[in-house]
Amino acid sequence: MKTTTKFKLLFSSFSMLLLFVGCKNEAKTETDTTSSSTTEVAEKQGQAFIEDDGSTPNVLQIAIGSPDHTTLVAAVQAAGLENALVNAGPLMVFAPTNEAFEALPEGTVGNLLKPENKDALANILKHHVTAGNYSKDFLKKFKKLGQANDQNTTVEVKGEDVYVGGAKIIASVKAGNGIVHVVDKVIIPPTEE
Repeated sequence: MKTTTKFKLLFSSFSMLLLFVGCKNEAKTETDTTSSSTTEVAEKQGQAFIEDDGSTPNVLQIAIGSPDHTTLVAAVQAAGLENALVNAGPLMVFAPTNEAFEALPEGTVGNLLKPENKDALANILKHHVTAGNYSKDFLKKFKKLGQANDQNTTVEVKGEDVYVGGAKIIASVKAGNGIVHVVDKVIIPPTEE
């Protein structure tokens, strides 16, 4: 064999080895990246975490976008109810403002946000959700509503104002999966006797 042929064969073999090692390292890097992003995805799964700029915002997106509902959003996240608020609905959400949460007895919100009180918090939040998509005026026809926590709440009309569970509807925003009625109080579920 000529020296030139041996050199070409050796160079070719060496090139193939480098190519093989390079491909193997690239595959390993992709695997490592995939496993770390899979961990992130596992923490934020479900419809609540799908970004969609083209459609009408759902009730959760409306709350997230409102500076007056940061406490409500924090409570929804602490209770793990994000995905429930983005389902097809239709849903009516009675959304207490930050001021409504601040009006609760001191320490109530902080206590409810603790992990050990997740079930109690979820019960309160579900008491703010009803199946349906009714305007404030249409709600005047009701005496009570069945809430998502399997309890009822009252509907009262005082002049032009509508109160749900004692909370006054102060604004309404249509959503892609229902309607958000902004209320001035936190609606406390009735205690079972």
